Amino acid sequence: MTLSRFVTKNAFRNKRRSILTVLSIAFSLLLLTLMMTIWRAFYLDQGSAESAERLVVRHRVSLTFSLPGFYREKIRAVPGVVAVVPVSWFGGIYKDTKPENFFAQFGTDPEEFFKVFRDMEMPEEQQTTWQRDRQGVIVDDTLAKKYGWKLGDRIVLQGTIYPVDLELYVRGIFHSDPDNKAVYFNAKYVEEAVSFFKGQAGTFSILAASPGDVSKIASTVDDMFRNSPQPTKSESEKAFGLEFVAMMGNVKAFILMICSAVVFATLLVSANTMAMSIRERTREVAVLKTLGFTRQSVLGLFVSEAVALSLAGGLIGFFLGWIMIYGLTHSKQFISFFPMKVTPGMCGLALLTAGFVGLVSAVLPSYHASKVNIVDGLRHIG
Repeated sequence: MTLSRFVTKNAFRNKRRSILTVLSIAFSLLLLTLMMTIWRAFYLDQGSAESAERLVVRHRVSLTFSLPGFYREKIRAVPGVVAVVPVSWFGGIYKDTKPENFFAQFGTDPEEFFKVFRDMEMPEEQQTTWQRDRQGVIVDDTLAKKYGWKLGDRIVLQGTIYPVDLELYVRGIFHSDPDNKAVYFNAKYVEEAVSFFKGQAGTFSILAASPGDVSKIASTVDDMFRNSPQPTKSESEKAFGLEFVAMMGNVKAFILMICSAVVFATLLVSANTMAMSIRERTREVAVLKTLGFTRQSVLGLFVSEAVALSLAGGLIGFFLGWIMIYGLTHSKQFISFFPMKVTPGMCGLALLTAGFVGLVSAVLPSYHASKVNIVDGLRHIG
C-alpha cells in the first residue's frame, strides 16, 4: 500500500464524520469564493483598456441633479479630451414593474456615442440607421435575446421620472463585455417632449486621450465649474461605479469580516474532527511505532490526513461557488455594472486556504499523538 493510499483510507475511516467535515468545509469555501468574487469585481478588476480612459462628470451634490447641456462644449475644449457625450438616466417601465422586466435606459447622443464607448461592438450600418432615426434605440444583445427583440421591433417605455412615454424602434443590437444589459436612445426625443429637461444632461461621459490624462482632465473640469451654480464632480468610470458600492456602507470591512469568520469557523470544525480522530487512534499510534514509524512519520501522516480532508472540501466548495456565480451572472434577472467571474487565481487561493486550515487544525493534536509512549499507547483504552 502506498503512503498516499494509506493517508486517504485513514482520512475517510469514519465515513459519516469525514463526509460531514468535508461538507462543512465545502460550504465555508463556497461562501469564501463568493466573497472573493465580489471583492475582485469591486476593487481589483480594472475593466477594459477603453474604460480606463473614460471619465464620468456629474453634479457634485447628487446624481438627482442635472447638468447644463452647454457644459459639453466647454468640456470638449479641455486638453486631452477626445470625445464627450451626455448620458441621462430615463428610468422608465417596460411592460410592468416586475423585477425581471427592469433594465437600464439612457438618453444620449447617437452621433458621438460610439466615439466614447469604443468597447461596444455594433455593425456600422446599424450605427448609421440609429443616428438617422430620432425614435431609434440600440439594445444590448443579452436583452435582445431575453425579450426576443429584433431589428425594427417596437419598444414602449413608460416614463416615471419624466412625464412622457417613449415609443422606440430597435435600430441596432450591440455587444459588450461584460454585458451591461442597457438600452440607449436619442436624448433629443425626451428634450422635445419634456420642457424642463431641454438643454440638460444627467452626466457626461468623456474619452481621454490616454489613461494618464484622466486625472488631469478631472481636476481641470471640476476647477472650471467650481464656482458655478451647478458644480461638477469628475472621476474615472471605475470610481464612479464604486460610489454606488459605497452607498451600501463599508463593503470592504463587511467582506473581510465574513471571510475571517468563515476561515475561523472552518478551522474550528477541522480541529474538532482531527482531535476526535487522533484521540481514538492512540493505540494505533503505538502499533505504528512498534513497526518502525518515527515521531516525524506519525506527525506527517496525521497532518496529511487533515490536509486531504480540507482540500477535498475546498475543491467541492470552490466548484459549487463557480456554478452558483455562473448561474447568477447568466440569469435573466441579474444586472451588474461589475464583471462577476471566477478566476484560476481564486481557485488557488481557495485551495491554499483549505490546506492552511487543515494544516493548522492538525498540528497540535498530531504533535501530542506523536509523543505517545509505546507502552502507554498499547495500554490506552478509548
